[in-house]
This record gives sequence, C-alpha cells and structure tokens, in this order.
Amino acid sequence: MRRVLVSFIFLVCCVVTNAQQFRQEFGSPRKTFVEVVAVPDHSDSHYTEGQPATLRIYAREGGVPLNGVTVKYKVGPEMLLPANADSTVFVGGEAVIRMGTMAEPGFLACQYEFMAGGKLQRDLVKVAYSPESIRSFTVMPKDFSKFWQHALREARKVELSPEYFDVPDATDDKIETKLVRLHVGKEKWIYGYLSRPLDGKQHPVVLVPPGAGSQKIYPSDYFPKAGMTYLKVEIHDNDQRLPDDEYNSMRAGKCAGYMRRGMASKDTYYYKDVYVGCARAVDFLCSLPDWDGKNVIVTGGSQGGALSVITAALNEKVTICAPFYPALSDLTGFLHDRAGGWPKFFSGTYADGVVDIPVEQALETLPYFDVVNFARTLRVPTFMSWGYSDDTCSPTSIWSVWNEITAPKQFDITPSSGHWRFPNSQDKCFKWMMSNLE
Repeated sequence: MRRVLVSFIFLVCCVVTNAQQFRQEFGSPRKTFVEVVAVPDHSDSHYTEGQPATLRIYAREGGVPLNGVTVKYKVGPEMLLPANADSTVFVGGEAVIRMGTMAEPGFLACQYEFMAGGKLQRDLVKVAYSPESIRSFTVMPKDFSKFWQHALREARKVELSPEYFDVPDATDDKIETKLVRLHVGKEKWIYGYLSRPLDGKQHPVVLVPPGAGSQKIYPSDYFPKAGMTYLKVEIHDNDQRLPDDEYNSMRAGKCAGYMRRGMASKDTYYYKDVYVGCARAVDFLCSLPDWDGKNVIVTGGSQGGALSVITAALNEKVTICAPFYPALSDLTGFLHDRAGGWPKFFSGTYADGVVDIPVEQALETLPYFDVVNFARTLRVPTFMSWGYSDDTCSPTSIWSVWNEITAPKQFDITPSSGHWRFPNSQDKCFKWMMSNLE
C-alpha cells in the first residue's frame, strides 16, 4: 500500500511539473480554442407575440471562422422541444437559425450542437415573448393564509432547543462557526452552520436555505466578513458530522423522492414541515443576543430561492428577500402544455417530477406549496435574479412568480445564464441588500 501511495504521489508531481514546464515553454492560453457566441436579433432577448426571432451563432476555431460545419438544432416552446432536429451550416463563422415566433406569452427555446475542436459544442438559448404578461395557472386556496398561520403557530409551541457543535476549521479570532441542530416542529429538526463575527457588535442576520437534494452543506465567511450573522441550513435533519460514505449511504434511502413524499394531503406533504422549519430558523436567528433587532435577510438559489420567498412571506420578522431562480413555482404549468417549475411535476420526462397519486388529488395539495401563492402575500423588498437559459427552473415559471409580487422589487436578468449566477449578479444583489438595511 505504501508503494502504491508513493507511486501515486510521484505521478501527480510529474503531471504538475510537466504542466508547469509546458506553460513556461509554450505559454498559457488566454482564450478557449473554440470560441462561440449565440446572439438573438433582439439584444435583450425580448419579443412581442408574432415577431419572428432569429439566432446567429458565431464560432471560431483557433481564431479561424468555421466554414461548412453542420449545426443541428431543435426549436420549440421551452422544455417542450420536438424530437427531431433541423440543421444548417456555418458560413464565414456564422450560422443562422430562424426560430419562428410565439402567439402567446412564454419562452421559445433553441438547443443546438456542432463539432469543433474535436469536441461536441452545445448550448441552449431561450428568448422571451411578452414575459411581463405571463400569468400562473395556480389559484390561491381560500384558506391558504389560515392554513399556514396555523402551521406556524403550532410549530412555535415547540422549543427550538438548539444543540451546538464546534467547527474548528471554520473558526478563528474574527469569526466563530458552530454547527447547530434546531427542533423546528413537533417532529422536525434541521441542521445549520451558524457563523458570527466576533467583534462584540450587533448584526443583521441572514438565513440561506439550501438548493434541492440532500448533499452536505458547508459554512461560508461571505456574510460574516460583511458584518452579518449567517445561518446556512440543511432541511432533512441529516447529521453533517457523519463521514462522507456513511452520510451518502444514509441520505440515499432517507431522502429519495422527498419532493413528492406525502403529496396526498396538504397536512402530510413533506414540504409542510420544511417551509415552517425555515420560518422557525428565522425565529432562532432573531433570538440571538447579537441580532441588531431590525434586519433579517433570506436568500438562496433554486429550492433555496423558493424557500427564501416562502420564509419571507411566512415570518413577519423578515425584512429583505433575495431569491435566485426560485424552484417550486407555477407547479401545474405542464398540465397546460407550458413549462412549469422544478420539480417539473406532470412533465412525464423528469424523474423528480413523477406524481404517483391521482392528478386531482395532487391538485388539491400543490397550490398550498406553490411559490406563486407566497409571492402574492410578500410584503418586503425583494431582489430576484435569473437567466433565460435555465432548463431546471424555467424562466416562464419564474416570471409567473415575479409578476405576482406587489412589494417593492428589483430584478437582475442575465439572458445567457442557466441554472447558475454570474459573480456580477451576486455583487449587485449584495449592494442592494446593503442599501435596504435599516
């Protein structure tokens, strides 16, 4: 075993040394060998119904424009692309795709691919048709507010009883980090990493709910360095201290299919305790002696973006909401031949979106959990950021949320981004947060 380890280390050293020698002798590339830019003929990617959209793809291979290379593409409503592909060719480094148009508000998508540089180059581009007119298919139940007020009131009868565990690797003389376990409901616990500046002052508090899945979470010093107390939570009560192998084995069985678990009733649906648990996590942050007594921020992406909107709507202490590409939005979209939000319920093509109960029964439950209905009750300043090339949380579903918000709001749209954000968007969000602190 020792000989194998020594040989492995030697091999790694050789690879690193050879890479360094290559850079020293031949220089480091400053550009990618294949450069590709796809540009709609409307610079903001916005169109009105009936307007045709044209996509131009510009590509160079080592600085030389592509010629004669075939581009295969599919065009159709987002997430509902046709099975068969059309094609065109590059001429002088440019390929032109006539995308057609739409007769109603929504998003038209083009998925393309071609070979260059010995690799398959592919991307997804979407253009918007009157997105400000997109409306959700989700109707708010008459007892929506009553249902959630009761759920939160019942959860608040349970003591949070925080348990703290040291995290030496994320603690120094300026920031203290603890892993904390909270009892956030009758039978619900969550873990979270709590990081606090050690400056003896009082601070705004920030809750960051997680994206979808059940992977481990990790602490961050992003907000503590800015003078804020930060809690990143994990929603499944998975012990973050477990070794990776044991953790992954545990979560594979415990958390599989959680997004549809208990959907037969609004009282048993998995997300009920999750939504209320995030609201209770805010209560915990506001119980800390170093909270400034005024500022409470919730922010996150994807499922975390959804939970940010939901928590801000449920907990009256929240003062700032900053979701990125929220999931769980316009959940019945696919039933109306339009892209819905993650988990893509009723799409018939996505594993997470399998609905294994009668549709009518699911439709009784889901409106209580759709982000659209929480957006309708949102009352705090909101910053939302999303991209148009997102095929996880459809921009159609996100616009359906945005168009329901009546609170003060600001958006940051980057059409070329997918299910991720540019650093510039994060910077813009942070500056907005700071400008809204009391």
